[in-house]
Amino acid sequence: MSTSKRPQHHLPVGGFRNPPGSPKRTSSTWEAIRFFTTFPFANRMPSIPEGHILPKEQVEQQYRDTPQPSITWIGHAAFILRLNNKVIITDPFLSEVAGLGSLGPKRFVPSAFDAKSLPQADIIAISHNHYDHLDDLALRAYPYKKETLVIVPLGLKRFLTSRGYKRVIEQDWWQETQVEELTITTLPAVHFSGRGLFDTNKTLWASFSFRSKERSIWFSGDTAKGEIFKEIGERAGPFDLALIGIGAYEPRRYMRSVHATPEDAIEIARSIKAQKTIGMHWGAIMLTPEDPFEAPPRFKQAAIDQSYGDENALLMKVGETRAL
Repeated sequence: MSTSKRPQHHLPVGGFRNPPGSPKRTSSTWEAIRFFTTFPFANRMPSIPEGHILPKEQVEQQYRDTPQPSITWIGHAAFILRLNNKVIITDPFLSEVAGLGSLGPKRFVPSAFDAKSLPQADIIAISHNHYDHLDDLALRAYPYKKETLVIVPLGLKRFLTSRGYKRVIEQDWWQETQVEELTITTLPAVHFSGRGLFDTNKTLWASFSFRSKERSIWFSGDTAKGEIFKEIGERAGPFDLALIGIGAYEPRRYMRSVHATPEDAIEIARSIKAQKTIGMHWGAIMLTPEDPFEAPPRFKQAAIDQSYGDENALLMKVGETRAL
């Protein structure tokens, strides 16, 4: 691709980078690698607050009985959206461990669904290739590989087709796919990619919007805050609802360039012009050393402090379904 035609986030030698104005890590590369490969906190099993998990017998009942459009929190960044008579699943991380085999952080709260109990999706949207978002075991076990359309950022199509998926679309930032009256747009995020030591940023990372006559929803994937979100608000907003990560943000010298704090999440929601936001990416797995249940009250307080309204900063139980 010539320099004049190459998008800013495409590197000249291949691979990708964050949008202009994105925050930078303040630690050394080797310090960060050491931190992320040792995970000294990863097998901590914290006490689970009462009410964090919907009882198993209620999960199916709520999903079945809640009128559409609706949203179901599978846990972490995995949701089931029912929008415009379509079923959309985001980042279906369902496994016990986020890593290779038994290596990596282990869940302390199970997924509300396993791969075989998931509904048949019309669309699966995968934001990037980190293990807690691109779940090899779950994708292999998912029974509807021929029927479901999978939308991924650049560089991830082969991962899906090599596992039997027949309908896979790769999209760059700002590209969109129309499925009847539903528009799925791949949008920027502030993050990185990689599943090993030697593939950093070789595939793209992204957020997504899902827009129909019924609702408009933005899914952040993994992201830090950045200047790009004002542009997303101008070009792709406003949104009825934003699903934004609020966990896994310490230590800031590593995480400021990859994950939002609860306070950042409210800033992002305001920037993209989201009327309401649901905090996600918390309360399931120890990716970083902070208390995994400190994010929700900070999220609610940030909504008050930033005049967003705590009634507009929503939290769900794992397994819960709500009407939209």
